[in-house]
Amino acid sequence: MVTTTSLKTTKSDEIFAAAQNLMPGGVNSPVRAFKSVGGQPIVFDHVKGSHIWDVDGNEYIDYVGTWGPAICGHANDEVNAALMEALQKGTSFGAPCYLENVLAEKVIAAVPSIEMVRFVNSGTEACMSVLRVMRAFTKREKVIKFEGCYHGHAGMFLVKAGSGVATLGLPDSPGVPKSTTAATLTAPYNDLEAVKTLFEQNPGEIAGVILEPIVGNSGFVTPDAGFLEGLREITQDDGALLVFDEVMTGFRIAYGGVQEKLGVTPDLTTLGKIIGGGLPVGAYGGRREIMEMIAPAGPVYQAGTLSGNPLAMTAGIKTLEILSRPGAYEQLEEKTNKLITGLLEIARENGHAVCGGNISAMFGLFFTEGPVHNYDDAKQSDLAKFSRFHRGMLEQGVYLAPSQFEAGFTSLAHTDDDIANTLAAARTVLSAL
Repeated sequence: MVTTTSLKTTKSDEIFAAAQNLMPGGVNSPVRAFKSVGGQPIVFDHVKGSHIWDVDGNEYIDYVGTWGPAICGHANDEVNAALMEALQKGTSFGAPCYLENVLAEKVIAAVPSIEMVRFVNSGTEACMSVLRVMRAFTKREKVIKFEGCYHGHAGMFLVKAGSGVATLGLPDSPGVPKSTTAATLTAPYNDLEAVKTLFEQNPGEIAGVILEPIVGNSGFVTPDAGFLEGLREITQDDGALLVFDEVMTGFRIAYGGVQEKLGVTPDLTTLGKIIGGGLPVGAYGGRREIMEMIAPAGPVYQAGTLSGNPLAMTAGIKTLEILSRPGAYEQLEEKTNKLITGLLEIARENGHAVCGGNISAMFGLFFTEGPVHNYDDAKQSDLAKFSRFHRGMLEQGVYLAPSQFEAGFTSLAHTDDDIANTLAAARTVLSAL
């Protein structure tokens, strides 16, 4: 069993102390700073499969998976071999390459809503770009998002956002002019009546609705029965567009994403993470008539020097090839369900109020009786207890997302021993909380 009961973090502490003089908060993405769980972040040295090692030599079972992309496991041998071959040809062309066609064909074949796709370099880019084309296609400006859903750090989406904004307790959008967010309307997730009211109050003005169809940035929150179907009906009746942000859930919940798993097809979809196989990537796609509005086919401008670069395309192609093999998603579901079921049982046996669950390789645990239907429900969690749980698991050699408001991820590399050792660690920690 992997254990680090007397966790040594001397080198991590030294590196992070130096980093705080070099980078804001010592990090390049806020949630990495461990602000909501206390203590100093650990500094990684290397990763492989389902495990990570820090600069002090501590080993951990990892359930963050570089925040989702590492679904085949860290430093997958097949992906690495494909990247080494591609590397010999160059890292970036700034021009068309055949690999873009190959990955585009795979994405279009897999995701029900996508007839054409445009690759970008991040989920943020994908979401800000899809918003532009939504507005151009409908000739409307207003958009509805849901409280606790995160669609990247573009100004128009930093309204009641989840993820790091929730984790750090920051104001919604400091530094963003009110005019930028004036056309962004918000509703509680899983509340169809609130959405209907917004449409009634803004007749003919709403370009569309964007959401995480399964939320991962308020913790793991699933749609109530009929919620996604209701959004599909409301938007169709009004002439608005429905957009699924599947940056996190795409190719993780199922090969074709939430829309395949739950049978609701949006007009547009954003993707990222897994389709880059661990390299920076994003994409947005949808119906051909909408996507053909994008330059140079149409008037909606969007560009990117590194978009579709050969390394990201190569890693994505190989990752999707691995995921398309028989039994991949059954394996992911089995292991993840065993993990979260065990965690919930152990917590309850030790007198803790908890709720949670999983779909495929994505899971979540809240320290509240629940159920959790939306961000307000998630905020009822015992954040202090989660912080102690997180630290305890870290000391037992298990690396979880350093926030109650983040989902967890498993991979094909996680073994039965990993799950068993994680549950043993949880029993130790939860019995002492």
